[in-house]
Amino acid sequence: MVRVKICGITNLGDALSSIKAGCDALGFVFYKKSPRYITSQKASRLIRQLPAKIIKIGVFANAREKTIRHIAQLCRLDMLQFHGNESAQFCDKFRNYKVIKAFRIKDRIDLAKILRYKTFAYLFDAFVKSRLGGTGKRFNWNLCADLAKIKQPVFLSGGLTEKNVGQAIKTLHPDWVDVSSYVEVAPGKKDPQKLKGFMSVVRKK
Repeated sequence: MVRVKICGITNLGDALSSIKAGCDALGFVFYKKSPRYITSQKASRLIRQLPAKIIKIGVFANAREKTIRHIAQLCRLDMLQFHGNESAQFCDKFRNYKVIKAFRIKDRIDLAKILRYKTFAYLFDAFVKSRLGGTGKRFNWNLCADLAKIKQPVFLSGGLTEKNVGQAIKTLHPDWVDVSSYVEVAPGKKDPQKLKGFMSVVRKK
């Protein structure tokens, strides 16, 4: 079964709506330039009120090692997602965590570069020059023929909607789908009906 991460959680209500809809993981963005940014203190208080079975993922972009470790411990994160220009060597410093390295896809997938990252999982998102994620843009899935060669779990992100996620799962066979902007009424505010609709399609696959 494909698992689902709802990203960009900023408040308890949205977290509980996402869980009620049936998600497996929640993403908390600790990148200050994101419209979905949440402080570590607020995230910590929120996470303490969530079921243990829900995977809590911290999203970082070009953050300092010390900052990441502090937030990961404070918030009791289960996974770390690096969505910036982090090197393979930087990711290796977090071997005691499950690390997801994100790659923003423009016009090709460099499999050799990706496999230099010995992380728990890889995430593929659309490339938008001025933004590191949460753009609602979809990349060309035809570039993903080599994904079958990847043994680590694969997260698919970027422009997923209730209308196309079924085709994405059928075509690319990701282990996870990751959605944020589509299930919102505004950046950082989720729509319970869109959450339900998106989850219902995924669970049919």
